[in-house]
Amino acid sequence: MEALIASYADDSSDSDSDSNPTPPQPPSASTSLAPLPPPPISLLQPPNSFVPLDSLPSSQVNRVRSFPHIEGNYALHVYIPVYIPSATRKGLASFLKKVTAIVPTLHAVDVDVPLSGLLKDEALLEKVVLGREFHISLGRTVPLRVHQINSVVSMLRQRLQFQRRYLIDFNKWEIFVNDDSTRTFMSLEVVEGGLAQIRKQIQAVDEVYKLHNLPEFYKDPRPHISITWALGDIRDTLKRMVEEEMKKYKVGSSSRQKCIFTSKFTGILCKIGNKMHEICKFQEE
Repeated sequence: MEALIASYADDSSDSDSDSNPTPPQPPSASTSLAPLPPPPISLLQPPNSFVPLDSLPSSQVNRVRSFPHIEGNYALHVYIPVYIPSATRKGLASFLKKVTAIVPTLHAVDVDVPLSGLLKDEALLEKVVLGREFHISLGRTVPLRVHQINSVVSMLRQRLQFQRRYLIDFNKWEIFVNDDSTRTFMSLEVVEGGLAQIRKQIQAVDEVYKLHNLPEFYKDPRPHISITWALGDIRDTLKRMVEEEMKKYKVGSSSRQKCIFTSKFTGILCKIGNKMHEICKFQEE
């Protein structure tokens, strides 16, 4: 288990990342937010452009991205970082143990650690699976050409610089299956607190994506963080388990759910390849 922790620690750092990214400077009080200008046409029609997402074979099951690597392409991911409060992890770990006992093929998202190997050590389960950084995606993970990077980052910062602090409530367990039904994800979804703000941020990211001829996000976004995944479409099995778990969070006889945990919005990050770019940090009221 010590080797597992050491390996996880190594994977969580990136020697190529900007260790101290410089946040964008706020504009003066007299500055108003102008519409984003269109990027140069060369950014819209790059040479050797990426393979369209809908042309990929259904056998593609890569966990990180659903497109093949092409020289000069970098995976773009815009997201809100989320950390689960330590006081919440014990209860979540207990539930994950129950699920894994029935579905031993579950893996931790991003860490790719089989949960079955952690069942005897709940403290390790809390640390490796639940103590890491999670992501609320604000856009699809898509391939970006190297000469588009500066334009995308600059426009994201311009469009998302006016952010305020807010709370994000994770109210329910939900099951998601990827587009080609090759993987099933067990996730915690935002259905109330913070939902409106996140959807506005998704719209802003979509605007930047459209200007660079990149595919937009889903039409009806459901913000969430994914905790575990398993190969294939096993939604029916997992849905029964999460529905049973959610009975503990029901408020009386109503259909409302108590919040499982709350996270503070602290900013937006953009990862391009191995480089991390800070798009914004919250501003105190």
